[in-house]
Amino acid sequence: MAEENRMPEIGEPYMVKSHDVMLDADYAEWIAEVKHRYRSAQVKAAVKVNGEKLLFNWQMGCDLVQKKAEERWGAGVVEQVSLDLRQEFPHEEGFSVRNLHYMKQWYSFYTGEAAKLQRPVAEIMAETAWSGNLKKLQQPVAEIQKVAQNPDDNAFPQSFALVPWGQHIEIITRSKSLEEALFYIRQIVDQGLSRSALISCMKANLFEHQGNIVNNFSAHLPEAQSRLVQEVLKENYNFGFAAVDHVPFEERELEDALTSDVTRLLLEMGTGFAFMGRQREIVVGGRSRRIDLLFYHVRLRCYIVCEIKVKPFEPEFAGKLNFYVSAVDELLKASDDNPTIGLLICSDMNRTDVQWSFRGMTAPLGVATYNNIRIKDMLPTQEQLKERMELLQRELRATKRMMKNSEK
Repeated sequence: MAEENRMPEIGEPYMVKSHDVMLDADYAEWIAEVKHRYRSAQVKAAVKVNGEKLLFNWQMGCDLVQKKAEERWGAGVVEQVSLDLRQEFPHEEGFSVRNLHYMKQWYSFYTGEAAKLQRPVAEIMAETAWSGNLKKLQQPVAEIQKVAQNPDDNAFPQSFALVPWGQHIEIITRSKSLEEALFYIRQIVDQGLSRSALISCMKANLFEHQGNIVNNFSAHLPEAQSRLVQEVLKENYNFGFAAVDHVPFEERELEDALTSDVTRLLLEMGTGFAFMGRQREIVVGGRSRRIDLLFYHVRLRCYIVCEIKVKPFEPEFAGKLNFYVSAVDELLKASDDNPTIGLLICSDMNRTDVQWSFRGMTAPLGVATYNNIRIKDMLPTQEQLKERMELLQRELRATKRMMKNSEK
């Protein structure tokens, strides 16, 4: 046994294996900390590499703009730069003509938009709902303004290093303003959005819809929590992934359509939502009632009671939602959870109706709308699609035969 546990001499060949050692709680805690440090180092290294590549892209874009390269050397200079760089660095990616144009567009977008700013940074911060850490927005805005005011200084906004290049391209090609671009940068930094998730958010126009929901949050939540909730919830939800059999449809039918694809539902609700179930039953005073949809939001650290209505808002809807929120607070909410939020999603609403209905309510409530519900009957079945394809193929064959006969 002693021979088996003998450590080999330096340079002596040996087989690596687990040893008979005392693996106590202290060891487990220590090795967990070592793994955590290494993962942290990996992330930092990846961020540093990404930052250095983005710095190159920024400086490349700056050169093309400030040197007026196309005016100075001709319209084909970008293609020539691409050829020269790819010849020198044949194994590196990112030197395509298209990517070089993106670098120029990236630099031009931010410096051009910053030059147009006529409002205080604080006002822009409020509009973009940068509530997690306001300095995160102030820093890139100030850095970009500095670049715009001093064209010879091509300082790179360091905050941009946290966003991959692919996402930067999506942001500058889809955003209409600096405020919108910084809003989506913040979403990526705070929520770790993938490129596909970012595109989905931008297609749904999250920038316009978030933060505008009709609500009473400021009256019932701390200021920071109120801002955060308004940032998470939308004023309108695109339920285009849901299809019902006919119109008009009942609430239960719409609910069935929404929950038939929970993944798509959660994507539309937004990052951080966890689905806790539908038709959750609560019994109060011997009477059974059911909550349409129940979510828990990881970032908000609270339950979200969601009621779905297939008709425009009515004042009595707010009272029912207020009751459900109170019930969840009493029956489900843990001591370390934040207050439960009520979200009513209806087909339409009058903002004054909603605001007046909130008077006297004790729970934090918000009212939003939905659109784009599809009708199944309007969609062809698989059999119909197959028949259409066969018909098209027959028509194509007949056309070819006619063309051959005409040639003869």
